[in-house]
Amino acid sequence: MEADPAPRKAKGGRPKGDPAAVRTITIGVRVSAAEAELLCERAATMHMKPAQWLREAALSRRLPSPPVAAINREQYVELARLAANLNQLTRLANEGQRVSVADGLLERLLSETQRLRLALLGVQGERDDR
Repeated sequence: MEADPAPRKAKGGRPKGDPAAVRTITIGVRVSAAEAELLCERAATMHMKPAQWLREAALSRRLPSPPVAAINREQYVELARLAANLNQLTRLANEGQRVSVADGLLERLLSETQRLRLALLGVQGERDDR
């Protein structure tokens, strides 16, 4: 008759975590003495270590939007002018006043609106027949 093998003894210690969650990569950031002091103070108020506080701050906060290209700002200003003109005309028409619009303005407004629609779709130079 065979003897029953002794039951395995449970390993002690902390259970292993998810290997994908293990932090193995280091990103070095140089800061001045004043900045380091400020980071340590802010981390301490949150009862965190500075590295933990930096990680949370960097990953949980929204960053400012990237700067808008100059060409986009110019186009935005032009579009705002056209929208203001259209808004004024629409308001007058809704109030029952007679509105006369130069054909050139309407054509330009239609052209700019179509161009904007195509740009929003990421299409350049094609015609949208909708």
